[in-house]
Amino acid sequence: MNTKKILLTGAIIVVLAILAGGASYWYGDKIGYKRGDSDGYKRAETDIKKVQEEAAKKTADAITKAANPFSGANPLEGIDANPFEKTKKILNPFQ
Repeated sequence: MNTKKILLTGAIIVVLAILAGGASYWYGDKIGYKRGDSDGYKRAETDIKKVQEEAAKKTADAITKAANPFSGANPLEGIDANPFEKTKKILNPFQ
């Protein structure tokens, strides 16, 4: 009984390993980043350049925002003109 469980577990592990290998091969084939594939190499190169450009732009925006002394949070943002208006409506809902 114990031997059957060990063999079944081993068989399941082998099947899962084969499925994982097949899935990784299929996914790698879909992306196209294969060794010796000049088109896939060019795509990978353009992907890397795009990621680097986006990172540089985000960094430049962050530096620009940090260096600007005139950009700040509005201290009156979100404040009502009359803070007692809500209280008035609560106390006298018929008005």
